Amino acid sequence: MGIYINPGNAGFTEICGKNYVDKTGLIHLINQTIGQENKLTCISRPRRFGKSYAARMLTAYYDHSCDSHKLFDNRKIADAEDYKTHLNQYNVIYLDITGFISEARRKNESLRMVPDRIVDAIQADLLTVAPEAAADKALNDNLIRFAERPDGRKYVFIIDEWDAMIREAKDDEIAQRAYLNLLRGWFKNANFTPRAVAAAYMTGILPIKKDGSQSAISDFEEYSMIDPWEYGDYVGFTEAEVIKLCEAHGIDFAEVKRWYDGYRFPGTASVYNPNSVMKAVRRKRFDSYWTETSAAEGLLDYISKDYNGLPKTIAELIGGVEVKVNTSGFANDLTTFRGKDDVLTLMIHLGYLAYDSRQKNVRIPNEEIRQEFQRSIHEVKHEATLKRLEESEQLFADTIQMHEEAVAAQIEKVHTEETVALHYNKEDSLRSVIKLAYYSYRDHYLQFEELPAGEGYADIVYLPKADSDWPALVIELKWNKTAEGAIEQILKKKYPSVLENYGREVLLVGISYDKDAPAGEKKHCCRIQRAAL
Repeated sequence: MGIYINPGNAGFTEICGKNYVDKTGLIHLINQTIGQENKLTCISRPRRFGKSYAARMLTAYYDHSCDSHKLFDNRKIADAEDYKTHLNQYNVIYLDITGFISEARRKNESLRMVPDRIVDAIQADLLTVAPEAAADKALNDNLIRFAERPDGRKYVFIIDEWDAMIREAKDDEIAQRAYLNLLRGWFKNANFTPRAVAAAYMTGILPIKKDGSQSAISDFEEYSMIDPWEYGDYVGFTEAEVIKLCEAHGIDFAEVKRWYDGYRFPGTASVYNPNSVMKAVRRKRFDSYWTETSAAEGLLDYISKDYNGLPKTIAELIGGVEVKVNTSGFANDLTTFRGKDDVLTLMIHLGYLAYDSRQKNVRIPNEEIRQEFQRSIHEVKHEATLKRLEESEQLFADTIQMHEEAVAAQIEKVHTEETVALHYNKEDSLRSVIKLAYYSYRDHYLQFEELPAGEGYADIVYLPKADSDWPALVIELKWNKTAEGAIEQILKKKYPSVLENYGREVLLVGISYDKDAPAGEKKHCCRIQRAAL
């Protein structure tokens, strides 16, 4: 048993406590790739989404130097037909790239030395476990010798934080190239890869860096936050897993969902941030645990970049509006940005934004990340967004004080400013305008769209949080009709009845837009009245 070659199962044993969420189904997916054309797998996820846990699990399962039956016999993987076929049957090379970078930093070495340090470390390990290895032979030659001896076994490479070199040496192209060449020597080498590699599993934050328009290690199958395909259930915790945790620990599932849900992929209903869920479970408190990780460090830089349209887009996102994005041109690094879309794509990979692959939209996924955006726009003095925040807070004050003219004027102002982004004269744009105008609602309210109420569905309802003394707002929108007509519909359809036992004052807000209003006349009108419950 070595440090990097066949390190054993201690790492996985350590995390298999009573609160371990069984993610061993991932093993079956990797088993299906062993010895196949698609045997090279790269999975990217945000920080604190369980990447290292998965790497330790796979190491314990494949490493032939230990017996891991007790760790897996009662797990989901034990039901798979290929469970025993691959259990403890391979040489494993396990690398955590951040460890090599930290050691280089400690010694004040250039990161250009890291690839050589990785080679030296594996070579030294190999000399202790393989008598046939020779110090004067190249590493790959020694690895082939070890794999092809009579009792030899091919290697399963498991590389955790594979992209740490791309991130840490983001301004050093020579260091990056040397590192990518090391990976090419293992995974794109006709003399080595077929003879020595049974499978490879790399995990990190970023997809594989592109050389021009192509992946630098093109033989890898990639699964990212843009589209994880069949690995969607293993990005984070699924809803079923979170419900089970909440029941076991007496935690309010609805609050967990509001705080930490929000990532969705085809075939996977809901995915939660596992680190934050577990901290909420242990501490019995809902909060933004994102700030306790280095994941929050970059948001300040990204949202302050001076790209055309980015400030308005940040305001739209905070307002709950989903924004179109083109993810195809992203270079998969932290320095190459051609414009707003590349910044948004990076934020998808970092977990700040959730991506809908069908609609090609992004949005802020949950309360935890929204708080990070709110904190960041204040720290970087994001003037356009801060101005919108102040205007939104004033709009709530004007609405609660029933200042109809002020409310109509602010709605018209937002509608005019967002003409291009929201397609001014499209009927569905008015709802987007309302969400943008009231985008600071989360400090006091929960927002519901198309809320079943009375004899229909209320357009937008703001329900006060338990610690807020603000009134509930029922907002009805009318296109080319009157604000009075909106109020009449609220009353006729009995929308306020859904709030009869809510114990708060309820304000009915009718907002209308008349695109054919004569020049010089207001296109937006507002009527507000108290509900008689």
